[in-house]
Amino acid sequence: MLTIGDFASLGRVSVRMLRHYDSLGLLPPAAVDPHSGYRYYTAAQLGRLNRVIALKDLGLTLAQVRSILDETVDLGELRGMLRLRRAQLAAQVVADTARLSSVEARLHMIETEGQMTSQDVVLKQVPPIRVAELSAVARSYEPADIGPVLTPLYPELFRRLEEAGVNPAGPAVAWYEQAADGEGVVVHAGVGIEGATAAGDVAVVELPEITAATTIHHGPMDTADRSMQVLARWIEENDWRPDGYAREFYVEYWPEEADKGVTELQLPVRRA
Repeated sequence: MLTIGDFASLGRVSVRMLRHYDSLGLLPPAAVDPHSGYRYYTAAQLGRLNRVIALKDLGLTLAQVRSILDETVDLGELRGMLRLRRAQLAAQVVADTARLSSVEARLHMIETEGQMTSQDVVLKQVPPIRVAELSAVARSYEPADIGPVLTPLYPELFRRLEEAGVNPAGPAVAWYEQAADGEGVVVHAGVGIEGATAAGDVAVVELPEITAATTIHHGPMDTADRSMQVLARWIEENDWRPDGYAREFYVEYWPEEADKGVTELQLPVRRA
């Protein structure tokens, strides 16, 4: 048999934790020396220890773990529970990473306030443009919600256009609108096309002419809020009002090096 120290080392837990498990009846030692009180374990008990730790990592209380183990959870059930927890943790990592990016973007916007001025804004008439597009719905207009929905649309759009024999003309464009049910935002990923009125199973639409306050944004789109702030200040100073969501024309797009991106933001406006 193994001493409690050796068993703890093999199981990658502390002696203190083993004593706690013993006190709860979760993992009693195989034998206890009646004179010294030393606890001894067998190698076979490592299996139960692993189950205790795995179930605890699922978020269960130790009391719940004990009741589950006493009813004997088989290996298949335990594997399924762990896979589910793994998926939950992976989803949480993705959400936390997106949230961290959003926080960093907000912080950067605060730190760079005043570096861009309303002189960087140009008011212009944007002519109509025919585009092929795919769309999907995002939960909100927050960058953390928009990015994961918008980004996959472009590879699929270009794949379908290639299959249909339609050649893109001009930079890619994104635009947005409130979902019909008021829940979420419809995200459109498009690219200009010339002449074609159909493109296989891809929708072809004409973006109407707009009067827009425009500015050039440099860098990843999750930092575009600072450029939107500049547009907002210009609109306020010049007695205009926003008339919908901004269009994004990707003048230079670098999927793997977002810092090199160059995007023209076109915010539709009308007189106040």
